[in-house]
Amino acid sequence: MPDAHLETDLLTAILEGAFEAPLWASFLDGLRRKTAADYASLIFRPPGRPLNAVVHLFAGAPSPPLVERLYHEDLYQTDPLPYHQLAEGRPYALAELLRFDDPAHVDFYRDVVVPSGMAAMRMMRVQEASGVNAWLTIARRETDFGAAEDDLLSAIAPALRGALRNFAALEHERFNASVAAEAIRRLHFGWFTLDATGRVLESNALGTDILAKSSILRRNADGRLAARPAKLEREIVMAIRELAANPKSRARAITLNQDPWFDMLLAPTHGQPISAGPNPAVIAYVHGDNAPSAHRCDQLAKLFALTPSEARLALALSRGMTIAEAAAEFGLTLETARNYSKKIYSKTGARGQPDLVRFVMRSVLV
Repeated sequence: MPDAHLETDLLTAILEGAFEAPLWASFLDGLRRKTAADYASLIFRPPGRPLNAVVHLFAGAPSPPLVERLYHEDLYQTDPLPYHQLAEGRPYALAELLRFDDPAHVDFYRDVVVPSGMAAMRMMRVQEASGVNAWLTIARRETDFGAAEDDLLSAIAPALRGALRNFAALEHERFNASVAAEAIRRLHFGWFTLDATGRVLESNALGTDILAKSSILRRNADGRLAARPAKLEREIVMAIRELAANPKSRARAITLNQDPWFDMLLAPTHGQPISAGPNPAVIAYVHGDNAPSAHRCDQLAKLFALTPSEARLALALSRGMTIAEAAAEFGLTLETARNYSKKIYSKTGARGQPDLVRFVMRSVLV
């Protein structure tokens, strides 16, 4: 059996490897040294990826550049190693991987294996629950490996399988998060989390930018969310306190500015991150128009063939104002505003205010 201390060192390196850059660098270097290998590698081949599209991590001298280039361009197609046929968790010697009575195997050994310094080899496949495979390889230029190295690889297989499963799950969540972040960015939404006292804890890039550059929202010297004017700040502080005190409260929408449009939704957080820092109580979603209303009205008028007055009313209605509120805002009688709204619905094809909101929000104005 392998030395228990050496095995513990490798297990620790496996667990911590997913957070290193490059990934698993300490584990591969430690494995190479402990097995007196000239080379150690870990290769991922997720399902559906081409045979030459892999994540290749290694310690020691890499294959010569010419061999690497030829392999990725062509030789991978004639690679005879039975990667997917290997019993999971079992180390294989080179003599078990290649058939030296087969000319194709002999050619591969001569053209790829020997020039890469892998005349002696052990290879082991591990597979995690979702189907992601990884191949762990140690190689020497001359003397072969023995039972001690086989035992060591077998002993670390369960930990490597678990680490691979965690890594695959993390990558899946990172991908989902990146897709969601891109959608939020395209919609011009920022967010930041707040504790029960209104202190800003975390934010996305746009949220950070808003707090740094906005003339309305900012982070004060104590790290708390502040706003101008004072009346707006009081409204925000009160909403944060109420939401923090009662996580079942309904989210609060607050208009921060009319022109250009700038609003915020304060909502209680559901679920807490595992963190040694303060827990967020409230999340603030902020959304701002990047152009003044006059520009938006002009664009609406051109998109839907509206008059300037109709465009102003359409923009107001698309932002949630009632006809009565919009009439008062623009100094119109209620009857005039209603007449304008009928023309707006006719020109845009909207059957009512919800349709109008949908049409505007799906247009290039967004």
